[in-house]
Amino acid sequence: MTATGPTSTAPGVVDVVALGESMVTFLPSEPGRLADVPSFDRAIGGAESNVACVLAAAGHSARWAGRVGADGFGDHLVEAIGAYGVDVRAVRRDPDRPTGVYFRTAGDRSTDAHEVAYYRAGSAASAMSVRNMDLDVIRSGRVLHLSGITPALSADCLALMRELTARRPGRPLVSFDVNHRPGLWRGNADGPRILLELARGADLVFVGEDEAWGLGGPEAVRAALPEPELLVVKQGATGATAFHRTAGADGTRATHVTSVPALTVDVVAAVGAGDAFAAGFLSATLRGLPVRERLRHGHLMAAAALTVPGDLAAPPARDHADRLAALDDDAWGRLRLGPGWTQADARAEEEVRTP
Repeated sequence: MTATGPTSTAPGVVDVVALGESMVTFLPSEPGRLADVPSFDRAIGGAESNVACVLAAAGHSARWAGRVGADGFGDHLVEAIGAYGVDVRAVRRDPDRPTGVYFRTAGDRSTDAHEVAYYRAGSAASAMSVRNMDLDVIRSGRVLHLSGITPALSADCLALMRELTARRPGRPLVSFDVNHRPGLWRGNADGPRILLELARGADLVFVGEDEAWGLGGPEAVRAALPEPELLVVKQGATGATAFHRTAGADGTRATHVTSVPALTVDVVAAVGAGDAFAAGFLSATLRGLPVRERLRHGHLMAAAALTVPGDLAAPPARDHADRLAALDDDAWGRLRLGPGWTQADARAEEEVRTP
């Protein structure tokens, strides 16, 4: 499966359109409980816009579609995301609803000590709907990237997601990151069922093994989700497994399974890796690379995010990433990446390969 998307060549067609809520993020100035942190630094956050930013930084044309308030935080989001090279002209401003914000602690998200305080209820993005979003613009990419965060925001957002994941001729390749956030579905027991429904309408699905409806292992996930042409099951530190179909000369369809182990990474902050993985995989998909290389580029982009403090990291130069992705299995297994690795040039790669 490759990204072909709309047949139109009219101006405005881009590589990727990402739709979803972006929020202003407040990062702590020091470790500790939110109650004890004396000050915060302002940043940006949003699964879908993160993917758009990484893709734009990697040299692709990317557009972010969403809604923000007609307020200073909305100004900041539009300007900051646009500064990455993302087309933000499809962003709508809401005069009646605020831009969402959230605060988080500096700890690892996987520990009980990690705290996140969201202020997004009633946000401008929660009012996204089929009626107030330009569906032609949203479908103007070779790829349309969505996530399971959006349908949790409101009934209107869910209806919009159902419209965008409906299978119909001429639509772009639909990429869906399950991104199951139980806190967003609190009080709605249908969350997992809704996410599975939306995933079945996508062409390319990313799902973490730990969020896959309580199923055990990649094969069980594929059995529950046979519809997508390409399913990527992320397995944390173990790696990732892709199930993908190919067409034979006689018209028959064969399913293949490709697994690539994760890299050894000196983690600075365990945030942003999932979005970066999706961006790396999509970048390689847009370039028509084989599935094995797509998975490796996903791991490399995730490693870039893991070795910086925030959610977004400058990606490695394309030729640098291509050289690493082309390593044999033994050399790939010996890679150990730490802070600053994305700036390494060809002469430094031998050092990077040595644990």
